[in-house]
Amino acid sequence: MTKKRLQTQIIHTDYVPPEGFAAFPSAIHHASTVLFKNVAAMRSGDWKEKNAYTYGLHGTPTTFTLEARLAEIEGGNHCLLAPSGLAAIAMCNFALLKSGDDVLLPDNVYSPNRDLARWLSTDFGITARLYDPMIGADIVDLIQPNTKLIWTEAPGSVSMEVPDLPAICAAAKQKGVLVALDNTWSAGLALRGFDLGVDIVMQALTKYQSGGSDVLMGCLTTRDKLLHERLSMAHMRLGMGVSADDTYLVLRNLPTLKIRFETHDASARKVATWLKTRPEISKVLHPAFKDCPGHENWKRDFTGAGGLFSVLFDEKYTEAQTDNFVDSLELFGIGYSWGGAHSLCIPYRIQAMRKNWKEKGTLVRFNIGLEDPDDLVVDIERALAAMNGISGS
Repeated sequence: MTKKRLQTQIIHTDYVPPEGFAAFPSAIHHASTVLFKNVAAMRSGDWKEKNAYTYGLHGTPTTFTLEARLAEIEGGNHCLLAPSGLAAIAMCNFALLKSGDDVLLPDNVYSPNRDLARWLSTDFGITARLYDPMIGADIVDLIQPNTKLIWTEAPGSVSMEVPDLPAICAAAKQKGVLVALDNTWSAGLALRGFDLGVDIVMQALTKYQSGGSDVLMGCLTTRDKLLHERLSMAHMRLGMGVSADDTYLVLRNLPTLKIRFETHDASARKVATWLKTRPEISKVLHPAFKDCPGHENWKRDFTGAGGLFSVLFDEKYTEAQTDNFVDSLELFGIGYSWGGAHSLCIPYRIQAMRKNWKEKGTLVRFNIGLEDPDDLVVDIERALAAMNGISGS
């Protein structure tokens, strides 16, 4: 080989690391350009089949590994990564809907999904209609000839109703309509969506799979190959890439996913049980509790609950008082998302979000982290005392 000048040598090194290295962590493969052995290899690789590496956007060993492991956890066969949970939702919508189509969404749907649906309606000629999350088999009456997709969320991430997924899926199948499930609340561990008839499972990996409140990522998982191919084309056309470093962070935390989820669950039930005894709280919206809407569905379909639940304050407390309660907490951060080690608390103006909301009082959502739950109870008790010290206005 011709001797290289220094600048060329900096770019074209002759060094090749020795073979035989093995370690527990998955390797981080950074790549935009992927190198082919020869022109024949370049022309024969099919990015859709994932039998070859063609370009960094279409996958590297790092992203393929995470996709395969997530599909295994969820009980699916195929998985696609996206830059966020909302990106995964958008990918699903743009893959399956076109002008003139109709999509149904539960009234308690994740708010950005609702906003995306409004955009589809105003700018893309796709009708988006909301349905009662507790509608069950009666959803069949809402399915129109142009309805192509039904979104479900189990439970609703703010108001916590648990839908009758098998009934909704059966009605959809009867009409030839696809069902997508936002399964983020259960992390794919406590609810087996595909076994209930769901066609597509969406996860916001930002939550429990990341576990560190530091990664934005989402995914779509399917069992059906043809459906996966439709989603894959949208994935490619929308340029849904994720970074190798973020992928590695999720891979690194997967081995502890189930242990962390079960700890969140146990702590949340302890805190929620205590909150149920407090006179300030009129209702605890936790699917594992009998008075939560859809509890019987949860008991039938779920094996766990995780760390997220909501409460309703007695209507005698003003918004200023409940805001003061949240501000007074020391161990709870104020912020969106959940599933990380740190506890969070955030108030919602639920009456403005839901036209048919009939409950009274301010809704406050808790994410119970990995702190000692007894310390969290002490913190909440102190914040309630501070709230009670404010006169209503």
